Amino acid sequence: MGMELILGLLGGLALFLYGMQMMSTNLEAVAGNRMKQILERLTANRFLGVLVGAGITALIQSSSATTVMTVGFVNSGLMSLRQAVWIIMGANVGTTITGQLIALDIGALAPLIAFAGVVLIVFVKNKKAQHVGGIIAGIGVLFIGMGMMSDAMVPLRESQTFVDMVTKFSNPILGILVGAVFTAVIQSSSASVGILQALAMGGVINLHSAVFVLFGQNIGTCITAVLASVGTSRNAKRTTLIHLMFNMIGTAIFVTLCLFLPFTDWMVSLAPNDPVSQIANVHTIFNLTTTILLLPFGSLLEKLAIRILPDSQAPVKDADSWFEGLMASKHHLGVSTIAINQIHEEIEAMLETARINVTESFHVLENGLGDGGIEEIAEREEDIDLTNVRLSQKISKILVLDQTPKDIEALNQMYTILGNIERIGDHAMNLAEYAETIKEKNLKFSEYAGKEFRTMEESCAEGMRLLKAAAAGSSDFKLSQVADIEQKIDDITKAFRQNQIDRMRAGNCNVECSILYSEMLTDYERIGDHMLNIAEAYDAIEWSGERSQIGAAATA
Repeated sequence: MGMELILGLLGGLALFLYGMQMMSTNLEAVAGNRMKQILERLTANRFLGVLVGAGITALIQSSSATTVMTVGFVNSGLMSLRQAVWIIMGANVGTTITGQLIALDIGALAPLIAFAGVVLIVFVKNKKAQHVGGIIAGIGVLFIGMGMMSDAMVPLRESQTFVDMVTKFSNPILGILVGAVFTAVIQSSSASVGILQALAMGGVINLHSAVFVLFGQNIGTCITAVLASVGTSRNAKRTTLIHLMFNMIGTAIFVTLCLFLPFTDWMVSLAPNDPVSQIANVHTIFNLTTTILLLPFGSLLEKLAIRILPDSQAPVKDADSWFEGLMASKHHLGVSTIAINQIHEEIEAMLETARINVTESFHVLENGLGDGGIEEIAEREEDIDLTNVRLSQKISKILVLDQTPKDIEALNQMYTILGNIERIGDHAMNLAEYAETIKEKNLKFSEYAGKEFRTMEESCAEGMRLLKAAAAGSSDFKLSQVADIEQKIDDITKAFRQNQIDRMRAGNCNVECSILYSEMLTDYERIGDHMLNIAEAYDAIEWSGERSQIGAAATA
């Protein structure tokens, strides 16, 4: 009997947790991208922020996923700390939907619900329909697991040892500790509340014993955000702290109500014969009341978080390590938005490095090598190459996740941009090496060639300036302007090749200088081609003009 009980509990728990994960994952796939787009364009309005946070969490059935996404947005600068306060409050309200769903007495229909979902998964080829099937099947499996757990727990009512142990949960400190630790381990308050409801369904625990465990579960759910904030910016850590403070303040308020007022008796009277609904109702009232009470004090929570975690000069763990940790987590909602923003910023820096190398390469051609030779140009070129590899790998990892067509297009265009910047860096390096060859062989170029070097430098600098505006999402950027520069470079190349031929005929240019100059013109022309490729890629990215709006919202 003992082994049957244990197997029933483990089997029921496995089905319950799998059903929860199945439902959450597929909900995230169906609604997640649209929800993150709403979230990334969020204004600083507190009421809208709470509603959006609650709505997203209710849809994806995971406050942890919403909070992790919020931490990521704050870390990448897409959202301000003030905005994060409202999202977190809303997420705590939205997470109560799962408990209310479990309180619905549809256990008898659970096998039919699971079957309907599996039919969609197996027999329908449409990807979206399969995700919907996953949601339906997850709900069915969840309730089957609930039924198995509650049935297995029925005999425990006769075990005095177990009853005595559960009764001890009515001790506030012990109950809160048990709830917090258990939820921290499974990293889901929705799941831990559901397991508590299964205990109540089996008649093993009543609300008087469960209420403090329930409060602790709200604290334990913060562990996911805490883990997600490791290695992030100061503001991202403050976001996690606000999440923790919200639940600790709520717990303090409701523990006081339970100790000095008949709060638990009031909640029992709302659903006298339904302990599962009693737990769901307390969970909902806890988060809803705490949100209403703290909503006027959101700015104070922000200031308190800043006071507790002041600005630090300590180095932050690099963004790649943090990104790898986020990719390894089970919460991918918003990861693509966060990663696209970070990659975009690094591409801007890479483009600036390439611009510097192009300018410096023409300088050494015009003025000769200084004391340092071309070492600095070579170091920057190596940095460009390494950045290209690193960001290309990051893009490939992001593309594995479910993406909107807009995100896929943006990532593909960014990959194109990376390759073209890397090629511009190569051509700049070639120009610098020509200067080295000129010095080693003591070659002399005519005064006319020197003037042509300056003309080439100016046209490249103009094109790179336009690309900088494109990368910044400036409304002044026009693809036609870069196309004009590219055509200008082609025309200059053609004219300078003819000038070179004329100088050779006149005997003003030796063969070795002529060969080198021809190669320089080829690199110069290729730089123009790659600049146009980059401009076309930026022009194809829909969000390139929206980024400044997002940044403005984040600083509001």
